[in-house]
Amino acid sequence: MPASNFHRQTLAALVAAASLASFPAATLADHSWGGYHWARTSNPLLLSLGDNVSPAWDSYLATASFEWNRSSVLQTAVVDGATRPRNCKAAAGRVEVCSARYGFNGWLGVAQIWVMGTHITRGATKLNDSYFEAATYDAPGWRNLVMCQEVGHTFGLDHQDENFSNPNLGTCMDYTSNPDGPPLNWYPNAHDYEQLEAIYAHLDGGGTVAQAAARVKAAAPAAAGDEPIEVGTAQWGRLIRSTNRGRTELFELDLGAGQKLFTFVIWADPEGRGRR
Repeated sequence: MPASNFHRQTLAALVAAASLASFPAATLADHSWGGYHWARTSNPLLLSLGDNVSPAWDSYLATASFEWNRSSVLQTAVVDGATRPRNCKAAAGRVEVCSARYGFNGWLGVAQIWVMGTHITRGATKLNDSYFEAATYDAPGWRNLVMCQEVGHTFGLDHQDENFSNPNLGTCMDYTSNPDGPPLNWYPNAHDYEQLEAIYAHLDGGGTVAQAAARVKAAAPAAAGDEPIEVGTAQWGRLIRSTNRGRTELFELDLGAGQKLFTFVIWADPEGRGRR
């Protein structure tokens, strides 16, 4: 090979390598939540989102469903809710999305999944209107971000980034102090869809979402789907992860019979805490 060609190819390879090294976050999104996923025998996953939200939230729930449905492995449908918003009791085989004035207890939004092994059997999302009806959070940016992110957790997604202070990644699965950016952190991005494809790449031979949920329901303690809001954070179990000086936390509760409940919490501010 002539020396000039060798030098040109070597330079090109170095430039390409430097370019890849400059953008690791953009090319290496990996934010599966512990490998948890809904059981199904074919794709796309068909999942109902129960509408237990006030009219102020209806358009944001519809938008979140539409944006997540851009995934090739997921198809959600907004359906009538099956619970009272205040209690937000999870129903087997679906996700209940609720809003209510849960009180100035410190938390802005909550996402919960009930799992058996690595299979999600039910989910719930709770949006605290005590804060969202106040000026700080009563804005399209915050409502889109929190709705989209909490619903995204119920599919088995974790966060792409948990630093409130760095530049936005352009996804609702990114913590931020300014959802309006730029770029906007209102909706999923390509890496969220790629991660869903990775999570749901394999099929489950053990049955559908509904069949798996029915088996879990039969084996579960009577109160496994009940989770009263009023008693503070004690009902969420043990704290297993805390980031951003406690502004974002993850709890785990062992329900017995092979089941666990995981709860993601976004606190409205670093000082806000519910009753422990």
